[in-house]
Amino acid sequence: CQIGGRHNVSLWFVLQDDITLMKDMKLNHYRFSISWPRILPSGQKTELNERGIKYYEDLINRLLDNQITPVVTLYHWDLPQVLQEKYGGWQNASMVNYFNDFADLCFQRFGNRVKYWITFNNPWSIAVEGYETGEHAPGLKLRGTGAYRAAHHIIKAHAQVWHTYDMKWRSRQKGLVGISLTADWGEPVDITNQRDIEAAERYIQFYLGWFASPIFSGDYPQVMKDYIGRKSGQQGLGASRLPVFSPQEKSYIKGTSDFLGLGHFTTRYVTLKNYPSGLGDSYFADRDLAELVDPRWPDPGSEWLYSVPWGFRRLLNFVKMQYGNPMIHVTENGVSEKMLCTDLCDDWRMQYFKDYINEMLKAVKDGVNVKGYTAWSLLDNFEWDEGFSERFGLYYVDFRSKTKPRYPKASVHFYKRIISSNGFPNQREVESWKRKAVETCSSSNQLLAAARREPRGGRDQAWPVHDEV
Repeated sequence: CQIGGRHNVSLWFVLQDDITLMKDMKLNHYRFSISWPRILPSGQKTELNERGIKYYEDLINRLLDNQITPVVTLYHWDLPQVLQEKYGGWQNASMVNYFNDFADLCFQRFGNRVKYWITFNNPWSIAVEGYETGEHAPGLKLRGTGAYRAAHHIIKAHAQVWHTYDMKWRSRQKGLVGISLTADWGEPVDITNQRDIEAAERYIQFYLGWFASPIFSGDYPQVMKDYIGRKSGQQGLGASRLPVFSPQEKSYIKGTSDFLGLGHFTTRYVTLKNYPSGLGDSYFADRDLAELVDPRWPDPGSEWLYSVPWGFRRLLNFVKMQYGNPMIHVTENGVSEKMLCTDLCDDWRMQYFKDYINEMLKAVKDGVNVKGYTAWSLLDNFEWDEGFSERFGLYYVDFRSKTKPRYPKASVHFYKRIISSNGFPNQREVESWKRKAVETCSSSNQLLAAARREPRGGRDQAWPVHDEV
């Protein structure tokens, strides 16, 4: 979306409209990411885009004017293209310093107003889907090595940014710096079978522990070092494909998180499955396990996303026990539709939020230090390689219209009630919320249907396309 120039007035209105939606829902915080290439097009601080800076300044100021706390993610997968082409992106250790320069600039320009910083969103996906399977940008298939090397540099970059904030900005800005890790829960297929229990433990350690263990404990999980090291030896390699932190690096990385951001959507059953080393290198083969789902689990959204609420409580308790009960902010939790759905009465989403938030509240009663919850997401958006075909938003966005109008789904009204009550008062009241939410969405359906019957042109031409809020 162009910043400045003739689009500036239109952009202001769209921005303000979306903040009005947030205020109406009584949101007390809003999480968004700052685009590295939007601020530094070349990836380096020698070229600064002041119009990009102004966009985020306006967004932050308007949020604060409406008593909404900005929670800022520094890296949600948008690497400046020149750094990929020139250095190989996160395969190269030089990214650590480049990313630190970008973060330092953000602290300098926005830190007097932003008090919650997230360095990376879901680095597992960056490493595995970007450098192992090639599903996401940059689309590299460096099997068995690429993901581990990328993760190694991401962890170092996170630690350096935390130290930069700690030494240079914390005393005057009084903010917090954390990382957001996404993880499914892994449940043993047979809870009496030791091999399944160990496989489920490996699943979590190769997923969440890969990043959390260095940050909270100083090194990779022992099971990762054992399995990858052994398979590397069987493949005739002189060293493990998993990189090694020096003693100084372990000490530097340990403790570099003021809170843990946790994204969670679903659960898998896990069982042992041996992958002979002769089949080749692979992150997935290194784990020696198979993932299964129960066909009875509801699957209203993406093909990978089954509704399994009890896994959320177990994951939260695992974090409490494994990492010393850190402060947790749930940074992503939600469900999508399977297709370009125009039915705004999303009863399955209301049920998903009810079930998952209740499991989180049970975890709080268990003593887990959960301090915040963020639903994913406010608006339907661009879901990476799935494009616009999967919709996670509370608000439906009509992408076919140039104005991208927003229509509230039933879940908007339901979630607003959860916020107002800070939980669930009783079952009868919650069922009343759902009934009233469904009643309101029927009028939104009629508005959307009427808008789609209108000929293209006319009012659809009134505003330029706005891609990101």
